[in-house]
Amino acid sequence: MKDYYIFKSGRISRKDNSIVLETSDGNVFIPINDIDSLYLFGEIDINTKAINFLAQQQIVIHFFNYYGWYTGSIYPREFLQSGEVLVKQVAAYLDGKKRIAIAREFVKGAIHGCINNIKRYPEISKEIIEKLQGFSELADKQDDIPSLMGIEGNARDVYYSTFPVIIKQEIEFEKRVKHPPDNMMNALISFCNSLVYSLVIKEIYKTQLNPTVSFLHEPSYRRFSLALDIAEIFKPIYADRMIFDLLNNNQITQKHFDKDLNYCYLKDEGKKIVVKNFDERIQTTIMHKKLKRRVSYQKLVRLELYKLIKHLLGEDEYQSFKIWW
Repeated sequence: MKDYYIFKSGRISRKDNSIVLETSDGNVFIPINDIDSLYLFGEIDINTKAINFLAQQQIVIHFFNYYGWYTGSIYPREFLQSGEVLVKQVAAYLDGKKRIAIAREFVKGAIHGCINNIKRYPEISKEIIEKLQGFSELADKQDDIPSLMGIEGNARDVYYSTFPVIIKQEIEFEKRVKHPPDNMMNALISFCNSLVYSLVIKEIYKTQLNPTVSFLHEPSYRRFSLALDIAEIFKPIYADRMIFDLLNNNQITQKHFDKDLNYCYLKDEGKKIVVKNFDERIQTTIMHKKLKRRVSYQKLVRLELYKLIKHLLGEDEYQSFKIWW
């Protein structure tokens, strides 16, 4: 099974045990058993027959708009429901001490990923690394979510300040701007982060966790806030490392972006390059230190979710993933 990234415009329908992508260039038949999830970037019409079929097969569909920004997912009815896990998850959110303990780990895992990234570049000063390590230590001392979010935000600002040194292309990147991205770097970061977020949503669906009950980010309407929490840990590893490589190898350059008033976004050619690289990366395997076997980057996300479940059930204390390579 694999992820399918669809950039062409057309219509998706069901034909027997396959999904059919009907385009002006002809029809493409995808066996349902070959699909892990769908990422739709083109202008796609999809009927309820196809949606119901995909939902029955537990396939998550992710939608992206014209600019490549994530807009939402069709999340089938959970098939691994656990009342015990849901009760424990909500109870941990409602208990201030339990919530902050989990949230701290998310922030510490994210900062660790940032530190590990910049250690790969000797031109980054030790003072920057020490400052980030100091933020990680401060995170352990925070007793409320707003203060913890402030620490995380300050750490990100320091981390982002290293990008113009790490990246060999001439880039305009003074600060992180999300809504909407205003330059090439912000557009690329937003697009790559949305791929990580979508990956986490898909992996949460394959566990007993509820995607709307979170710990670092506040639960709210119309978003899977637990995916935002977990994505913080993996964005430096899966998104930022990819960005550095794509730009430093000149696979992505200014020509792959376009500007529309205050908006900056990737053209389709650029999106395809990023998506291909992302898909190859999440299928890459590493030798897991604890399991003593090779696991994919994608599987690491689910293993992180299993660790959180064990913590909620009182079986093991949760410690966020810390990259070692």
